[in-house]
This record gives sequence, structure tokens and C-alpha cells, in this order.
Amino acid sequence: MTADPGAFVAPPEHTTRPTLRGRFGMCASTHWVASAVAQSVLERGGNAFDAAVAGGFVLHVVEPHLNGPGGDMTGLFATADDPRPRVLVGQGPAPAGASIEHYRAEGLDLVPGTGALAAAVPGAVDAWLLLLRDHGTWELADVLAPAIEYAEEGHQISARAAQTVTATAGLFREHWPTSADLWLPEGRPPGAGDVVRLTAYATTLRRLVGAGAGARDRAGRIEAARDAWGSGFVAEAVEAFVATPHRHSDGADHAGVLARADMAGWRAGYEEPATLDVHGVTVCKTGAWGQGPVLLQALAILAGFADDEVDPSTGAGAHRVLEALKLALADRDAHYGDPADGPGVPLDVLLSPAYAAERRALIGEAASHDYRPGDVGSTAVYLPPLLTEAPDDSADAAVGEPTVGAVGDVRRGDTCHLDVVDRWGNLVSATPSGGWLQSSPTIPELGFCLGTRLQMTWLDERAPSALRPGRLPRTTLSPTLVLRDGRPWCALGTPGGDQQDQWQLLYLLRVLRGGYSPQQAIDAPALHTTSMPGSFWPRTWTPGGAVVEDRLGEEVIADLERRGHVVTRAGDWSLGRLSAVARDPATGLLEAAANPRGEQGYAVGR
Repeated sequence: MTADPGAFVAPPEHTTRPTLRGRFGMCASTHWVASAVAQSVLERGGNAFDAAVAGGFVLHVVEPHLNGPGGDMTGLFATADDPRPRVLVGQGPAPAGASIEHYRAEGLDLVPGTGALAAAVPGAVDAWLLLLRDHGTWELADVLAPAIEYAEEGHQISARAAQTVTATAGLFREHWPTSADLWLPEGRPPGAGDVVRLTAYATTLRRLVGAGAGARDRAGRIEAARDAWGSGFVAEAVEAFVATPHRHSDGADHAGVLARADMAGWRAGYEEPATLDVHGVTVCKTGAWGQGPVLLQALAILAGFADDEVDPSTGAGAHRVLEALKLALADRDAHYGDPADGPGVPLDVLLSPAYAAERRALIGEAASHDYRPGDVGSTAVYLPPLLTEAPDDSADAAVGEPTVGAVGDVRRGDTCHLDVVDRWGNLVSATPSGGWLQSSPTIPELGFCLGTRLQMTWLDERAPSALRPGRLPRTTLSPTLVLRDGRPWCALGTPGGDQQDQWQLLYLLRVLRGGYSPQQAIDAPALHTTSMPGSFWPRTWTPGGAVVEDRLGEEVIADLERRGHVVTRAGDWSLGRLSAVARDPATGLLEAAANPRGEQGYAVGR
């Protein structure tokens, strides 16, 4: 399908930065240092997987308020030798002790948004190491060298990260003294641009490298590091630390349940993606244990409208986009999850043309304020709690990924993203998150804290995403890989929690149906719905809620309000942190683009 540029509002003549073009290699991420490090690996002969892993570990250091080694990561990739896309599953499961009964006995109605009770098995590090072992070429010591250097010698902390430390300083001083020791040197938070050193984390990385000193080959050295992480000194320190009760977001002190045996019993792995053929391409996502198929469902619903009817820069198009997203997200909360038993999530139904047509027929001229999941027949329709206000007794603590309901609340963690393509045709899209510095207390001998991904499970056995030992939480981490003519073409993604697939939908509509360039699509005004239960504590929703960038324009915003959308204006440049890389399968020519919002994301390449 050829895009019709005339069907969409024309983008501005000038972009915030160019769409990069070349044939050697491209790296794009949410932080310029990670992009530069990844590109430096390509320049020294490494492939896309070596570069992605090096950049991923650097993100732990330079975006510590957005991700960490104690968190999670999901990825999609394809190799030059095998164009079939694969999902990299770096989302760890709930620990054996994480039962609904235990959390209810702790006096909880929701899984907390901070503290070790919300920690899944940390999956990011093992996933990065697995990817390096199987598809990289470099030694682990060389791949980790940039992260070790930045952690040991220091990096200049970003303004946003410094603000996060300042906003959580009271929590650190009063309840999380180990975090205060790390992030409040000399008793005060760092200022923007101050040099911050994470020496304990550097030591942890050196110990992982050292674990493989006696191994006979490269794969053995990486496996030794995985063992040291999953069953050795890292797992031992985690188990010992979480046993001490500490403050959680509900305002009470609890001990965690994550144990060495949980970490030893799980390893990252690979699986086939969920896919949708639409507009002449194949869009690939994680399975429905994550929210990835939301993007596929929304694309399928909107495919039945003409191009000029789904332009997000028009009132009618923005309305249809928001309504399609509400329907797809309602299905997410009613049907998605990692079930303990039973038939599983019926993606064959949810992604079928007939079901998309049924859902499309529900989109009228007025905004819906209802929660409207579909009935897929084989599974019960779950109705989650529809909360509009946070609990009164909640602690003043950092919680999950931000929506604009909390614009400016720097205490909330978020996510990172990284895309790499090399001259050989290897392509990877990865979304690391969790383990933010404000998610739980720092484990002092390791230099990092645990993630809080379990907060997106329900303490309700009827829920498809109920808290279940050994099962994956229904993660929001949602990278995307796109094929053209069956060959890898584009990798993209963004932070944003519930907004990740919403903002990627805007990008794909503008590129595939509007003829935008990658940078034009990233620069264009963004919007999203909050008319669904949030994935992060305290899991509230805003019926009919729509968040927009002011640049969408007064006429379009007024049109949305006339249709009944409850509009929140988020400022001109505030929504989305997309990055993307692409490779034309026919010519081998490369492209890259990155988000200008926040002045932190960058694409580099040649």
C-alpha cells in the first residue's frame, strides 16, 4: 500500500532535526550517550546486537530514574541471516511467594507501586546477556566497558534525573537510608550537570565479567555472568536485602518475597511475535502477556477508515484514533495476561477482520465514557475496578510510569528505548524499564534497586492478569518491529507506560498512511487516552479522558471537546519519546530519527 501524503495534514517544512540517512549503521535511543556508545561499537566492528547491549547497560547509568538493572526489558529483533522476527522475553515472573493470599494478608487491595513487594524477578540483565551470547560477537568485558566507565568515573546527571532525586529526597532520608547514602552525597541531592558516580554498580559489573575468568570460550564467559546474576552473589544479596521491611506506597512497611530460588529458576528466552498484516507491512509485537497487541488491534480497527479519516492532526481523525484506542485498551484489561491454565488469550479472534469490524462499528461521533471490552466467546470478560481517585492513605512515594494525569511529577518512573540497525541487516528494538532509583530502596552492595512490575497485576483471581506465582505480569513494555515484503524494515518504540502503543500508533499512521518521514512523524503533535484503568498504582482512570499537546491546535482541541472528550492540555512538547531506525530491504539504505522532547533523545549514524 502506498501512502497518500495529500490525505493527511502536511507536516511543517522544517523538522527539529533531520531524518538521518546512510548505509553503515544507525542507533537511536532516549539518551544521547547511549546512542553514541552504541554507534561507537558499530564503528569498531561490532554488530547491532553488540551495540544494543552496550547501549542498554549505559542506559542503566545515565537514565537511572527511568530504568535499572533490577528492572525488565522486552525486545524484538531479526538477524541478517534469518529475517524471521523474534521476541526477546526479558520480563521476569512473579516470585513463588507472591500470592494473592499473602498480599491480602498484608492488608493490601492493590499491589503497591513502590517497594519490594512489587518486584518481579529482574529480567533485563539476563535478557541483554542472552542476546549478546546468541547474536553478538564481542566479549562481555568489552561490551560492559562503557557502562563501567560511566558508573566508575561518573557522568553528568540530567536535569530530570536530578529533579527526581530532589523530589524523593524526603522518602530517602526518612524511610530508605540506603538510597539516601547513594543519591544524597553530603546530605543533598545532586544538581543538573553534577558528576554522579555509581561505584557499587561498577563493582557489580566487574564481578559479572570476572565470573567468567575461568571459562573456555566467549559463550562460557557470558553464561558464567548469567549464573553469577541469577544464582550467585547478585541473587544472594537481593534475597537478604528484601527480607527487611521497608516503606511501600500504601504507607506501610512490608518485607519483600523475592528469593534467590526465584532468580535461579528463571532465564530470559525467545518466542514468536504476535503479528498483523496491514497497509502493506507486517507489524510485530510481543504476545498478549504484554500490552503489545493493543497496537495491532487499534491498527486493525482503523484500517476500515479512509486515510483522511484517521489523521491524528484533524478533529475527526484524532477522535477516531482515541476511540479505537479505548476499545483496544478495554480488551487489554479484559483479556490479556499470562494465564495459569486454560486456553490462553484468543488473539486469533482479537486480531481477526470480523472482530475489528465489530469494534469499528462502535465508534460514533461522540466520545465514549464507558469501559467497553468485547466478548470473544472463549474466555470470560473481566471487569476491572474502575477507580477515579487514589486511596486516601497512600504514601507520598514514587510510583509507576507517568501519564499526563501526573505531568511534571518527576517522582514517577518511566522507561527507556533503544533501536539499532547495522550495515549487515541486523535490526533490534528494545524497551528497558523498571528498577528506577525511586522504585524501592537501593541494595547497597549491588548499587541498584529492584523493579515494581507486579503493580500491574490484580489481587483478583478472576482477572486474566491476576497476581500468580511464576506468571508474567501484563507488562506495558512494547517495542515494535515492522517487516516489508517479509524482510525487516523498521524498529521503533517509546517510553510511556500505557501510552507506549498509543504514541507508536500515531507514528505508524503518519508514516504508513500519511507519507511522513520518520522525523516528521516523531515531531508531529501527540495525544493519548486515559479512559482505561491505569497499569500502575493506584490504577485510576479518567472516563473520556484525552491528553493532547497544545500544538494540535485550538480548532482540533475544541472539536474534541465538542465531541465529549475530557481534554487535558499537556503543553506544546511533552508527549512521547519515540525513536526509530529503518533499513530499506531492497537497497540496504538506512534511516534513523529520535524524539526532541526533553532534549535528551538522539539518533546517530552514517
